[in-house]
Amino acid sequence: MFPLTDWLRLLYPQGCAACGAPGGEALCAECRAQVEVRPAEGCCAICGKTLIDRDAALGTASSVCRHCREERPAFDLARSAALLRGPMRKLVHGLKYRRETWLAPVLGEWMHGCFLAHYAAERPDVVVPIPLHPFKRLRRGFNQAELLARDLSRRLGVPCEPRLLSRVRDTATQTKKDRDARRRNMAGAFAVPRARAPYAFGKRILLVDDVMTTGATFAAAASALRAAGAVRILCLSAARD
Repeated sequence: MFPLTDWLRLLYPQGCAACGAPGGEALCAECRAQVEVRPAEGCCAICGKTLIDRDAALGTASSVCRHCREERPAFDLARSAALLRGPMRKLVHGLKYRRETWLAPVLGEWMHGCFLAHYAAERPDVVVPIPLHPFKRLRRGFNQAELLARDLSRRLGVPCEPRLLSRVRDTATQTKKDRDARRRNMAGAFAVPRARAPYAFGKRILLVDDVMTTGATFAAAASALRAAGAVRILCLSAARD
């Protein structure tokens, strides 16, 4: 899956992937300490969004955020390993935009820890990456979500099925779009191919992506999997923007 140079970079790191400090660690201790891990407390019980402190001060706090109360997403739960800040932003952007595919196992370590912290009682049947449209994958040369999903698959001992879900529309970038625009942009973007539908029916699925913002991408993908008969859908991203 990874080029030989990536395996060598992972086995013999030239320095910290975030700050460049020399040493034998892919992520130095100082940068590791700066990663803002997503806590279990103070987050929406469904989508994992940080709940607003003022609600608690006014005595109106709920364990579910306003958006999930108003419209329950198609997925059951969503969690992210860390906030997209500091070292985590550099790792995610290095993988996605600089083709540093050797970073997938580094991010996979954080995602595995998040899974154990939030989904320890869950037993997914299959790990499914959020797919790229074929044109975008051809331009990029790889799907970063698939690399993360395959790493998690190995750590969890759960099969990875990158072909279970297809991207049927080449959507515009979600960057700078608000919540409603993101949801409209992703509507109908995914489908389960007819030949693959039996592999989704009755299954507990772990959906994987690199970054979660509003959850529109996960929700659209989950809708397609629900239509194919999936019974439980968990979402996991490396970072939350």
